[in-house]
Amino acid sequence: MVERQSPLEPEFHVGSHGNFEHGVEILLTETRPGSIVQLAAWPGEEKRLIAAIHTVTGLALPDGAGGGVSDGVKSVFGFAPGKFTVADDAEGLAAAFAKAVTPEIGTVTDLSHGRTAIRIAGPKAEWVLAKFFAIDFALPAFPVGAGRSTAHHDVFAQIQRTGADQFDIYVFRSFARSFWKALCHASEEVGYEVQ
Repeated sequence: MVERQSPLEPEFHVGSHGNFEHGVEILLTETRPGSIVQLAAWPGEEKRLIAAIHTVTGLALPDGAGGGVSDGVKSVFGFAPGKFTVADDAEGLAAAFAKAVTPEIGTVTDLSHGRTAIRIAGPKAEWVLAKFFAIDFALPAFPVGAGRSTAHHDVFAQIQRTGADQFDIYVFRSFARSFWKALCHASEEVGYEVQ
């Protein structure tokens, strides 16, 4: 795996921070997937693209925007009609999709070098994220595996719920440090740990 320098490094301070005298309620980390790919289907080709996603990743994606699934190594979610974000711990996902997604089906865009993946977990994860985004983060409205595409000020973010109290957030690398600092600041009130 090619090791890329994290844009978070100057602000990535491992340990407990904020008001943690009553315990840590937020865990923050950078997940560093080996591959992040965006897929887009041409109109009428969504089902074929979903089939290609299953072929390449082995993940059975539910049809429709916002649906998704994660197995802890690979994740996929729809963020708009016919558009999907796929992440894998391993490199080479874009090349695999380039073989499976023909030009008649849609497009493949490798975002591995252009995105940073941040994980927020813990009992107050929904509460902290609600400070940033006008989204209902409650489990019934935002089930495990589902994804959303949104923005906080000028920071575009794609969010996938990867556990009951866990979310992975994909942001542009150029905005990652600023967003990380804001996320840390928003977590201070309940205590957070950087891992």
